[in-house]
Amino acid sequence: MCRVPAPSTIDPVALPAPAAPPGRRRLFGVATMVGSGLSNQTGAAIGSLAFPVIGPVGVVAVRQYVAAVVLLAVGRPRLRSFTWRQWWPVLALAVVFGAMNLSLYTAVDRIGLGLAVTLEFLGPLTIALAAVRRRVDACCAVIAAAGVVTLMRPRPSTDYAGLGCGLVAAGCWAAYILLNRTVGSRIPGTQGSGAAAAVSALMFLPVGAVVVVTRPPTPAAVGCAVVAGVLSSAVPYLADLITLRHVPAQAFGLFMSVNPVLAALVGWVGLGQRLGWTECASVGAIVVANTLSMATRRT
Repeated sequence: MCRVPAPSTIDPVALPAPAAPPGRRRLFGVATMVGSGLSNQTGAAIGSLAFPVIGPVGVVAVRQYVAAVVLLAVGRPRLRSFTWRQWWPVLALAVVFGAMNLSLYTAVDRIGLGLAVTLEFLGPLTIALAAVRRRVDACCAVIAAAGVVTLMRPRPSTDYAGLGCGLVAAGCWAAYILLNRTVGSRIPGTQGSGAAAAVSALMFLPVGAVVVVTRPPTPAAVGCAVVAGVLSSAVPYLADLITLRHVPAQAFGLFMSVNPVLAALVGWVGLGQRLGWTECASVGAIVVANTLSMATRRT
């Protein structure tokens, strides 16, 4: 995700589920979730078009700037009132936020959008499975592990660096969820997310300067990076806030399972990144693991 902080990293468990929303509201919520997922993955695909000019680092830098503008406007953090007990998780969140997006976009550049998002998805899946002790969750963990092993099986064309970046992104997403809970419990509203996004953007200012000097950007590349920031940060963040008012938190978490599928679809249609049968089976196994875990969980 937050990707603002990635949108799908918004923790639905921390938000109350509406009681039996009417059919129209639920349908509207589903439509909003679909739009959010497609916007997020389309933004990542458009951002990848700028990789040949400014690289994943340049795209992530621009995305961090866009996320900071969005979250500062929404959260309006009162930075001077923060105590050290509030600041340290914010600073950690800022580091994780930047590392998460950088590792994800590097993975997208090396192994494609569908596989990168699938591996990143292991982060929240691990958090979800670790939180409970049920036989079905043990089965889900085995299914997900089988999918990962299949993806990373040794073969001449295996890009282990790209797969590794995807797993780093997963670890960062898991850390983001835990840190976001801490920040949310210590800082009211979205002030903590806004502060973390601002700090992360400041950290990427020198990175952006180096990119400008070493890899002079073109207007088209900058435009793609900005669009990626809007579609993968601003739109999903606001859409998810609306969605959680219309659908139960469990349904929101269940729909997150579709994101790897949407990423594979967008990568295929928009970027020509076709997955083989083995990769499709691996993506399906990880999606099924999360779907089964969420569908059988009691609210």
